[in-house]
Amino acid sequence: MSEQTSENCNHNCSSCGSDCSERKESFLEATNEFSNVKKVIGVISGKGGVGKSMVTSLLAVLMKRQGYQTAILDADITGPSIPKAFGVKEKAKGNEAGILPNETVMGIKMMSVNLLLPDETDPVIWRGPVIAGTVKQFWTDVIWEDVDYMFVDMPPGTGDVPLTVFQSLPVDGIIIVTSPQELVSMIVGKAVKMAKRMNIPILGLVENMSYAVCPDCGKELKIFGESHLDEIAKEYEIEHTAKLPIDSKLSAAMDKGSIELFEGTWLDGMADMLAKL
Repeated sequence: MSEQTSENCNHNCSSCGSDCSERKESFLEATNEFSNVKKVIGVISGKGGVGKSMVTSLLAVLMKRQGYQTAILDADITGPSIPKAFGVKEKAKGNEAGILPNETVMGIKMMSVNLLLPDETDPVIWRGPVIAGTVKQFWTDVIWEDVDYMFVDMPPGTGDVPLTVFQSLPVDGIIIVTSPQELVSMIVGKAVKMAKRMNIPILGLVENMSYAVCPDCGKELKIFGESHLDEIAKEYEIEHTAKLPIDSKLSAAMDKGSIELFEGTWLDGMADMLAKL
């Protein structure tokens, strides 16, 4: 907050256009009284189709394997995929205290609009304010109980939902998911600049579909071109990076609801970084 703004501040944020720490705090929503969420990690991407939900799922599983209580808030209201990735089909229930999240086989808590719809293929034809309000309710009305790490799977881009999450939830940092194409550098820049404007730390950068391994010779094949991960990380001063291969087993695990059974060390460094937060 500038000195002039600080001196003239009447703490009425509804009549003020300044972006300051006071204003940010005023938008934070309280969790359900029976919830205790310690760390909130946003997983975002500048464009769709880069594997953001898969990275969210893998990180939640890795942290659970390390002994932490983990949860996923599926904020991608119009394109929810988290329940399918974990094979969760039972509809969410509730009581007088709030909505009860569903749990995976490993005990990862989750809430998604697909757990509330009569049929998971029903489209969500809602306008932006309604979608943003639903994301808020997943934070305020769901009884999360004790959670060490909550991962928020956000829709692509820098629109209503990411803005709502950044303003309404106490986000400790974000992980950006990208792909090797050169165009992505510009897209990542938009996500980075939005996070910096909202004073949200950028914890890491994950490049999905970075390469494929030849089953005959073991050589890494750059299907979508050379990786730009290192230069993008250097440009935006992002310390922690990871590369995910094109792996049919990973895709199959997401489709079959068995992502908790995956084996791979690609994101171990990212999980270790999160454990040190």
